[in-house]
Amino acid sequence: MAKEKSSYRNSQSAPLPVGAYPHAKKAGNLLFLSGVGPRKRNTNEIPGVQLDHENNIVNYNIEDQCHSVFENVRTILTDCGSSWHQLVDVTVFLTNMKDDFKAYNQLYSEYFADNQPCRTTVEVNCLPTPIAIELKCIALI
Repeated sequence: MAKEKSSYRNSQSAPLPVGAYPHAKKAGNLLFLSGVGPRKRNTNEIPGVQLDHENNIVNYNIEDQCHSVFENVRTILTDCGSSWHQLVDVTVFLTNMKDDFKAYNQLYSEYFADNQPCRTTVEVNCLPTPIAIELKCIALI
């Protein structure tokens, strides 16, 4: 169940935010999600990521990260009073468009087969943690 402090909402089941921000914020009938990555709850584990002793990415599997980030988004939506099928806009940040877009796009099409929100996919140089994908979403509530 989501904790609510005014219009700010946090999931009790999703990974904790990595900064001073809520999982989501309600504005009217919209729910705005902060950037969501593929980390697992109560750990720093990132599915499919192998790090060296300095936390640099040695190897990663974009498919594992996609599955995990989509499930984290689903969890936050549900805990905050919305659902996967109420998504209206998704912005996707990839750190390696050339190598990862094809696999990500295939999995995205499977997860969004019944609901196709608007989508923008951009490549970024890096993300705040050693991840290859992050989603920023807007849903109805």
